[in-house]
Order: sequence, then structure tokens, then C-alpha cells
Amino acid sequence: MSDDAHGAYQVLARKYRPQDFSALIGQEAMVRVLRNAFEKDRIHHAYVLTGVRGIGKTTTARIIAKGLNCIGTDGTGGPTVEPCGVCEHCASIMESRHVDVIEMDAASNTGIDDVREVIEAAKYRPAMARYKVFIIDETHMLSKQAFNGLLKTLEEPPEHVKFLFATTEIRKMPVTVLSRCQRFDLRRIDPERLIEHLASICEAESVEIDTEALALIARAAEGSVRDSLSLLDQAIADGGKDAASVRTMLGLADRARVLDLFGLIMKGDAKAAIEELRDQHKSGADPEATLRDLAETTHWLSTLKISPDLANNPALGADTAARGAEMAGTLGMRVLARTWQMLLKALEELSRAPSAIMAAEMTIIRLCAVSDLPTPEELVKKLTDEQAGSAGSSGPAPTPGPGSAPQARLSVASSNAVAAPKPQGMAQTSVAPEQDLSHLPQSFEAVVALISEKKDGELLYDVETGLRLISYTPGRIEFQPATGAREDLSGRLLQALSKWTDHRWIVSVGDAPGGETISEMRSEQMHSLEQRVRKNPLVAAGLELFKDAELLVIPRKRMTSEELGDVPHGEDLDDDEDLFGED
Repeated sequence: MSDDAHGAYQVLARKYRPQDFSALIGQEAMVRVLRNAFEKDRIHHAYVLTGVRGIGKTTTARIIAKGLNCIGTDGTGGPTVEPCGVCEHCASIMESRHVDVIEMDAASNTGIDDVREVIEAAKYRPAMARYKVFIIDETHMLSKQAFNGLLKTLEEPPEHVKFLFATTEIRKMPVTVLSRCQRFDLRRIDPERLIEHLASICEAESVEIDTEALALIARAAEGSVRDSLSLLDQAIADGGKDAASVRTMLGLADRARVLDLFGLIMKGDAKAAIEELRDQHKSGADPEATLRDLAETTHWLSTLKISPDLANNPALGADTAARGAEMAGTLGMRVLARTWQMLLKALEELSRAPSAIMAAEMTIIRLCAVSDLPTPEELVKKLTDEQAGSAGSSGPAPTPGPGSAPQARLSVASSNAVAAPKPQGMAQTSVAPEQDLSHLPQSFEAVVALISEKKDGELLYDVETGLRLISYTPGRIEFQPATGAREDLSGRLLQALSKWTDHRWIVSVGDAPGGETISEMRSEQMHSLEQRVRKNPLVAAGLELFKDAELLVIPRKRMTSEELGDVPHGEDLDDDEDLFGED
């Protein structure tokens, strides 16, 4: 390995930092736009570079600054996307010592005073370069006042000034700043491309290392070039040349052992899965990394079910790819989706657990516990088959004995009904003899009174105006919705009564015509009552005396549907004190 001028070792991330756009991997779209802008002399005055850490934002900003100020080997060149790298401007910019290229770390210079210095410096022409370039790293760390201070300069900058902003949190930057800049999103580097890049660096450094080991480093770097080079540096220093040593360095379990653990979990063998986890932990695997590996395996198998070609990953190896394809063909998508959700939840709870290994073990125990649960489709099919078999049998369904467990029933909720399946051969209003229903409302009027007592005004109004009762027995209501009734009336009524009475109700919509709604009954009886009041001699005399008077009948109390039903229609009362009282 080479040393610098002072004989000190230079880390790979600095030694192999790109000096021009040709060495910048994975950002072809940005390079194409910049190349066209330079060739057509349409260079913007402000650029925002965003992306994950270590993706090359600051390096790209320096390359742009070099291209803006490069004068070529002969000293006569202009702005270019292919800076020479040898002129005084190119050399000093890459070493961060150019007087006209000012780099500012916004993480430590966040205030308005720091921005005022930038604004003041922007007023003066560059001392020696073509453009005065301001590179502001971690721009999102600037304060609100600092951003506001930049707005005017960004809106109308001097011709000799260019701004280059780099940030990992683009959403924290004000839109007023973003609207004044051209934005470039630097992409994560694909693992395959990153493996090729690491392999070329190993070749340049005369270091032999397995492709699988490089794949592990690329995966751990998560698309960051700088992170991958730092890990490669660490692996070389550790003497790791194979996947096993790199796994130990990274605290990862062997991929084959991860598949072994995943297979044990899917079989529901909690004891063997816990033993495998502990063995991996003793071998140096980090529990959190193991859970992440399980989540990654779940994602990989899920994608294999959609596209089997994804198994052809050279970094996986033939054996691993074959095992993955076999497992993907065996496991259902809903099982994999459930496993994915549980692993994500476990990773969120990891920080609150007493220890990482405890959290990992409890996660595996939970996954094993649900491994044999049927999927919703299997459950519905099983219940449908059981119901079909029960319907096809000639004899009545057997009655559960005193010590037998109750049979599960499937409730179906829709806009038309919320009810459990009606037992075969049983009348609509029948009630199971072993159930004690004495605590339930014994009449529909009592149900209405219960709703009124619970002060659920909205439900009370909907029941009184939208429900035409067909039949009622304690725990079961059958009705026909009135015109304009809400579609969710049956579901809301079922939920409310089940909650208030601690009993599972059946509320269904029937085909038979229902009776009048309570509101219709009340209106009809009030009309009948008004006609009877008009026949009273005193009332009739008053209406005759006052021709324009309007009769308003107000009952002394709110009558229930039962009381309304007792009032005769269109009949005269012999004693008017039933209407007017004793006074």
C-alpha cells in the first residue's frame, strides 16, 4: 500500500475518492445532466445534492467546483465536466485549501451570523478563480433564521458566485430554499456494482478476498461507498480474506445457518430454534443482526415467490439459492407477510428489552407459536367445509356435553346483516336452552330504553327512524331498514348491545316486511291525539273564537312505543282528564 508525502497511511475512503465524474460510480443520471449544462453553458447558480451518508455528496460538490474553475493543463481552459486534475485550481480544491472555494459545515455553523459571513463574502469577486464557490455540508442543520438570510442571495446571486448544498435530510430544508436550487438525488449503489468497485480496489491494493466476503461488506454498507471502503479497510487490517472471517468481524451469522434457523422457526420447533440462536450468539453473531438477517431472508423468500429469477444472485452461492427457492415454494405468502410484520415489530422493541439476546429469543418463541396457525383462507375453507358437512347430514347436530368445549362460529358482517350462522333446523326466534338470557332486555321497547339510558343519541335516532321491526327475542333482532336508514345500523346496534349487555347479539336484516318505525308510530299517534283534542268542546270553542290560532299538542311526557300502541285511533274519550289532567 502506498503512503502519502509524510509517510502516513491514507485510508481507502480518501485514497480512492473520485477525482472526476468518470470515477463517480452509480450516478450516471446526474452526470448526464451536468455534462449537458456545462456544454450548453446553462450552469445553475445553486445545486442541492442529497442522499444517504457516504454516497459522495461532498465529493461531487468538489468535482463540480473543480469543473467550474479548471483552467486546463495549458491554463486556457473553461468550465468542463472533465477537469484536468493537475492545474493549481483542481489540486487545491481537492485538498480543501482553495481560497475561493469555501467549505462550511452547517452542523457546527448553524446561526444567522455564520450565514451573514457567507453573504458578505459573496459580494466580493474571487481572488484567483473563475467562480467563488460555497460548499455547505449538512445544510439541513441551519437554523430557520439562517435559511431566511440566504433567500435573497439565492434569489439574485452575483454572477461570480455558485452555491453547492449537501444534505442527508432533504425534507428538513425549507421549500423556499429548494425552489431556488437544482436538486440532484444521489442513488444508493447497487450491491453488484459495489462488489465490482471493491474488487477493483482490492486488485489495486494487491489484496485477495473472496467475492462472498465482498458481498457481505456491500450488504452491510447499505449502498454507501464510504461505509463499504471503511469496512474493507477493517477487513484487510483484520486479515480477513474469506466470508467466515468477515462475518465474524461484522457480527453476522452464516447465511446457511440463518436459513437453518428460519427453517426451524417455520416448523415451529422452538427448542431447536433457541439452541441454534444461542450457538450463533456464542460464535459472535449479534442478536440484532440475526433478527435483521431473518427479516432479510423473509423479504428475499417473498420476492422469490413473485420472481424466481431473483434466486440467481452470484453473491448467494448455488446451495443458498437452491435452498431459498425450495423454501419459497413451500411457504405461503401470507405466512411470510406475517413473519415480516412480527420481525419488524421485534426490531422496534429491541431497544426497550433488558438485553438483545432476550428480545431475540422471545421473538423466535412468538414466531414458533404462530407457525402452525392456519391462514385466513384455510380457516374460512375449513369452516365452510364443516358447515357444508353439517348441512348435508340427515340427523340433527350433536349437542355438546357438559365437559366439551364450545364450537367456534364464524360471524359475517355486511351492510345488510351482522349475525352468526343460523343453526340448522331451528326457528328464527329460538334461543339455546342452556343460555341464561334473563339479564337481557325482554322486549324491543326495553332495548330502546337501554339505548336512551346509555345516552347514545345518534344510535337512538337511527333506531327510531330507520328500523322496521320484524321479530324480537332476547339476544336476537330481525328488522327491515326504512328508507334512508344508514347502512351500518345493524353493525352499530350489534356492537352497542353486545358491549352493554356482555352478550353476543344477533342483529340481522330480514326479507319479511317490518312494522312501522317508532318515529312513524309517534307521528301517527300524535296526529290521532291532535284530532281528539280538537273535538274537545273547550278547544273547539277556542279555535272558533281565534280563527288564525294554531293548535300545538305537547304530551306531558315522552310516550314509548308500547304506550303509543295503547292509544286508540280516531276514538273519542269519555273523560277528557286523560288528555288535560284534573285541572
